Amino acid sequence: MQLASSTLRFYRLPYMREVRWANALEDGGLFALLELVADSGARGFAEGTVKATWSGASPRSLAAQLEDLLIPRLKGIDLADQSAVARAIAPVQECRLAKALVDNACWTLRACAANMPLWKLWGGPRLVELTWAVTRQPPDAMAREAAEVISRYGFPTLKVKGGQGLDTDLRALAGIRAAVGERVQLTVDANGAYPTEHAAAYVRAIADAGVTVAEDPCPLAPDAGFERLQRESPIPILVDNACTSTRDASLFLERGARALSVKPGRVGLSESRAIAASAALRGQRVALGLYAESALGTLISLQFAPANPITPAEQSFYLEMREQVLNAELRIADGRIELPEVADLATLIDWSAIDRYAVQP
Repeated sequence: MQLASSTLRFYRLPYMREVRWANALEDGGLFALLELVADSGARGFAEGTVKATWSGASPRSLAAQLEDLLIPRLKGIDLADQSAVARAIAPVQECRLAKALVDNACWTLRACAANMPLWKLWGGPRLVELTWAVTRQPPDAMAREAAEVISRYGFPTLKVKGGQGLDTDLRALAGIRAAVGERVQLTVDANGAYPTEHAAAYVRAIADAGVTVAEDPCPLAPDAGFERLQRESPIPILVDNACTSTRDASLFLERGARALSVKPGRVGLSESRAIAASAALRGQRVALGLYAESALGTLISLQFAPANPITPAEQSFYLEMREQVLNAELRIADGRIELPEVADLATLIDWSAIDRYAVQP
């Protein structure tokens, strides 16, 4: 399959409420949509979450990386050949989000050409279990939100955003536990908020509070400090921010990592699958991590659902958005989402919504 055309669009979708991340306060999400069309007429799509504090990209910089550096390298390449595409764009340094967009669009293009959903092409499940991320708020508000989403959607696990100070984090955990009962699993993501020297005590404290996985309790590196932290920890340390490649994954696994986060929206479906495969070879597990996608990006990321994940997939953040660019609802029941059996994602996109919420680079 040869590339016939490419189109890059941007749109902004408002949130239901302000969301406080570790490094930003937002009332909406900005997204890039890359469309690749092959000479056969098959179409592929990828959505990217455009946040300066996450991807280091803006609409203008992302457009330049794709239009000037990456898309020209696809000319004359067989887009059906994953290795050929990877070799074509590998010489371009950095540009992580732009490369992920190209990789994901090529995968959905291949699925479209095969007339089979990508999850089915890979032999994955149609029903995927999800978790919900309770973002930073006062502890009482976090407990109320937890109770509401468990009641409405039946999530088996909650990911609690920590990093508000040990006392506040523990009060939030106690309130959430009281609100949702004992059967719901709790994990904590501190987004590296605590000093390295306090991480071990923090992990022990949240483990004593019933937490089963600690994500990025402090800035992590694949060194002796991480090895000691994981060895002495009563629960797995989930490596997220510092694991963005198979090389990162290998270095952390050599240091005893028991859990790694993979994010197709951040590093691409190919790299996510490779990280999961590396972990599986060592008997360790991965989590399909949150990247704040819309329903469209969620659908694309969930085409890859790792076998035996350490936590359910975190692709539920789209529920925080007032509007979507899909013409079909992604419904969640009993904590699970059912993926549509659709090969051509263009049939699910609400093009009028793309125009309505468009942002010019």
